[in-house]
Amino acid sequence: MVDEMSPVAFYVQLADLLAKQIEEGKLKPRQPVPSESQLQQQYGVSRGTVRAAIRLLRERGLVVTFTGRGTYVAERK
Repeated sequence: MVDEMSPVAFYVQLADLLAKQIEEGKLKPRQPVPSESQLQQQYGVSRGTVRAAIRLLRERGLVVTFTGRGTYVAERK
């Protein structure tokens, strides 16, 4: 869960949680990332927080987003 008392921004915490799921194989390559609304409900964060977290994961090369199709876990290199 996102720690409200942590000095780390919510979007960074969420990105780190999702990155850990990717590293552990809970989210597999080519598998869709849960939707924004699912992530909002699961972690109790805003849509903006979810979008910022996904953007950070994209910058880290962990996910890819296809317009109109969604965001997927990137294949490992």
